[in-house]
Amino acid sequence: MDFKNKIVLVTGSSRGIGKEIALTFAKKGATLIINGSKNEEDLKILQKDIEKLGGKCLYFLGDVSDYDFVSSMFKTIYKNFEQIDVLINNAGISHIGLFTELTPKQWKRIINVNLDSIYNCTHNALSPMIRNHRGSIINISSIWGISGASCEVAYSTSKGGINSFTKALAKELGPSNIRINAIACGVIDTTMNDFLSKDEKDELINQIPLMSMGSPSDVANLCLYLASDKSKYMTGQIISLDGGML
Repeated sequence: MDFKNKIVLVTGSSRGIGKEIALTFAKKGATLIINGSKNEEDLKILQKDIEKLGGKCLYFLGDVSDYDFVSSMFKTIYKNFEQIDVLINNAGISHIGLFTELTPKQWKRIINVNLDSIYNCTHNALSPMIRNHRGSIINISSIWGISGASCEVAYSTSKGGINSFTKALAKELGPSNIRINAIACGVIDTTMNDFLSKDEKDELINQIPLMSMGSPSDVANLCLYLASDKSKYMTGQIISLDGGML
């Protein structure tokens, strides 16, 4: 799969899954636009790593749950490029705790970051895609958006919203030759799981038929496939990447 001359935007790409996705597309020749909300140094390091691979890269520091920031980011992008060819909505946060102890502020923050950010970025990316009759959008979701998870009600709600957003918008964008799919991730081995003890991780792994956590590269490679012509007849799909957990 060759992504030379393709422009790929990955939100939440300063670390973890987003970082791996960005590096994977860079290895295939893509020009990367990366984003993070807090750590500019991490973005600079990733930019240098992408450039070492021979790729081009722009980075934007800011919160993609803020529509004004996203609009400003896209204005700068469109000064440099005709359109985004592949938009990967990866930015997200999690929260574990009883629903009865979830504050309105926490609820709004999770919905804003996980769901509003997808609206913000997709809304700003679509006009050139529709005009040029091409584009691929990939939303990073979760299996908890399908089945729900105890003590993760807000997170599950946001990911369920992403799944419905994906299915509905795919029907709307199909006539414009724009595909939109979501990856419902299971347990992926990132720093997001660092709060778990070894025993807790082992117990979690025992619930996975393939007996291991997924890796960020598993997610990145599926993104490559979904963005490529090899999946040109695939849209509106929520693809579980969970080792058989559900």
